[in-house]
Amino acid sequence: MFGLGKQRSRLGKYLDTKEIPQQWLVEETKLNKKTISQLASKDEPLPSGSTMQKIIQALRKIDKNLKQEDFWPM
Repeated sequence: MFGLGKQRSRLGKYLDTKEIPQQWLVEETKLNKKTISQLASKDEPLPSGSTMQKIIQALRKIDKNLKQEDFWPM
């Protein structure tokens, strides 16, 4: 079961709802596992623009309508 008992950010909740493993996002974005884990558990601090872009591009393979604002305030 995804997200059981963990503190989750909006990104983390999305991954849990869609049953997307964090490891998949690590592999798709080529970002560090620790980076993805932190972004899935905490809303702060905001990731860099390039990190946001990599995550959104990877997740758009699943949902073409995603925007950065869905996870991080602009």
